[in-house]
Amino acid sequence: MDPDDHVCLCFHVSLRKIANFLERERPRVASQISECLGAGTGCQWCVPFLRRLHRLHLDGQPVDLPVSPEEYAARRSRYRRSGTREGSDSDEGGGDGGAARPLPPG
Repeated sequence: MDPDDHVCLCFHVSLRKIANFLERERPRVASQISECLGAGTGCQWCVPFLRRLHRLHLDGQPVDLPVSPEEYAARRSRYRRSGTREGSDSDEGGGDGGAARPLPPG
């Protein structure tokens, strides 16, 4: 994902905004990322991804999501239609039964 791609699609919060928020505010828990323009408080799709980004930040790793914005949006669209995540509902945002590359564990 590029820095200006949206992680929170409901409130249009970009990866760059979240990364800057993590660096500046150093939230102790992932749920505090909601203070960054309401990220994660809409449809809830991005919450597992926000947890992953928080964990990466705490571990001193680059804050990134290894998925294209198109695939991310397509997964979110399927989530909105079905109300369930593809594959497991893990901190990485779930797999997708092999239809697309799942996010690696982090």
